[in-house]
Amino acid sequence: MNISRTRSGRWGRTDGRNAIAVVGMACRFPGAAGVAELWELLRAGADATGNTPIERYDIEAMYSPDPAPGKVVSRRSGYLDGIDQFDAEFFGMSTNEAKNLDPQQRLLLMTAWEALEDAGQAPSAIAGSRTGVYVGNMHLDYWDLVAKRGAEAISPGTIYNYRSVLSGRLSYTFDLRGPSIPLDTACSSSLVAVHLACQSLRAGETGLALAAGVNLKLTADEDVLLSQIGMLAPDGRCKFGDASANGFAPSEGVGVVVLKRLDQALADGDRVRGVILGSAVTNDGASSGSLLAPSIEGHVQMLRWAYEDAGVTPSDVDFVEAHGTGTPMIDPIEFAGLGEVLGAGRAEDHPLYVGSVKSNLGHTEGAAGVAALIKTILCLEHREVVPSLHYNVPNPKVAWDELPVEVPTGVHQLHDRGRLAVAGISGQGISSVNTHLVVGESDPAWRDTERPPATRAASVFAVSARTPAALDDLVRRYVQHLQPGGAGEGLELRDICFTAATRRDHHTCRLACTASSASELVTKLRRHLDGAGAGHTADPAFAAVVDHYLAGGKPDWSDVLDPAAHYVELPTYPWQTRRYWLDSVNVAVTP
Repeated sequence: MNISRTRSGRWGRTDGRNAIAVVGMACRFPGAAGVAELWELLRAGADATGNTPIERYDIEAMYSPDPAPGKVVSRRSGYLDGIDQFDAEFFGMSTNEAKNLDPQQRLLLMTAWEALEDAGQAPSAIAGSRTGVYVGNMHLDYWDLVAKRGAEAISPGTIYNYRSVLSGRLSYTFDLRGPSIPLDTACSSSLVAVHLACQSLRAGETGLALAAGVNLKLTADEDVLLSQIGMLAPDGRCKFGDASANGFAPSEGVGVVVLKRLDQALADGDRVRGVILGSAVTNDGASSGSLLAPSIEGHVQMLRWAYEDAGVTPSDVDFVEAHGTGTPMIDPIEFAGLGEVLGAGRAEDHPLYVGSVKSNLGHTEGAAGVAALIKTILCLEHREVVPSLHYNVPNPKVAWDELPVEVPTGVHQLHDRGRLAVAGISGQGISSVNTHLVVGESDPAWRDTERPPATRAASVFAVSARTPAALDDLVRRYVQHLQPGGAGEGLELRDICFTAATRRDHHTCRLACTASSASELVTKLRRHLDGAGAGHTADPAFAAVVDHYLAGGKPDWSDVLDPAAHYVELPTYPWQTRRYWLDSVNVAVTP
């Protein structure tokens, strides 16, 4: 398929021939259990941070409005719900193994599976392949909690909680044979993971890659440290660009994106959610005079190298997802660098929107980059820029009159400028390991191609799960997705059946039926939930395929699926979770 098109398929002066497609993504962030919920949160301009729950630590015992040894200056942060919940049976783990396992690994496993399903990449289909895994991470708090139980309580299973196992766990579970790299560049970790994954794909080292970030804060230790050095916002809110910016709220999250070379993704019929056109990873060196302080010079270099790599004219960029911590030192430097590089030559009617997802979620640290990438992809998909929160009085240290930048306080439509939209994403690490990604909108022409009408009056729908309860839950998700008002309303039956049959793994508990329309399929799925059985046609060819599938076989789907069908977004697996946690003996910080 031709990559170069008109709104036309180009992102300014580049045609994206070395571009990397984002074909799938999944996440868990405060206030958002998935990608769709994250978009609703962002568009609504919601702040998902909240008071520190007693299950993490006793904030009332540790709170002090002023920095003091052993004290925390803020009651608020960003927290995930249900971090102790895991579907151990699905992943073949014993109760003891699951309890000993760092919940960051557990969350990665479930989120990676969801991302692969979102990408239409059945895990069994990529097993044994040269697929790479890159995971950004900063903290190993569960390891610390285990250690605090006492040396006698440390079990052999604790060895699986080394940081190296964060990526290795995914590679082992899904039998992925490419590079498996965990990395800690502090708050830029997951954006650097995306950069390395893209480099590997471009070099031909891998054919598919998972890039991820994960961050859980299970102790008060970091909050005490950040309070001591003045980086924790006392009100627990990130106020990027505002005069009152005084620090950030640490937060939790996990995000996974599935990447593939753009030309290969188009050839494989994948849905392209967004396109990574180029990137750069840099260090400020000695330019700032401090190991921990960023510099305008270093920021400018990073931006120029990233846009040179992408082949994109900086003044064409429509919006930037900034590192955006809302700290007095970093905000002015970031705005100055963006203004110098992306402001030069910019048309007066083309303001550069600059926002920060940290104003919604808090600072997810090792997962901050992937949070920014997922937000950016969603904005490009909807062609909207969403509000950046807590921006009321512009920071007087930013030369707003000289910089063509604007912090969006509402939802803004991206104007059609005769090309596909382009965005930038910045990430900074505390040791000045900085990253910038250049991301382009997916071309609607890649999916809006004409195709022949359906050749079959009916299709076979097949769905499965590991347990009967999970199967029923999955069927309910399909009904909700496909019924009037659902996210999948209007999908063609042939595409639904094609995706369910060929782009999903199949498990032991199975359901199959035939239908001539999506509405008939919904009716039959409801019948199954009512205990009446879904039923299927008497057509011998269809009946043979259905019977073979229900008996545990692997049918030749080409006999019953439309040859012009393509992948569409369908519900992901419904986890059957329960609590797994090592109860603490010496500390009270356990969910």
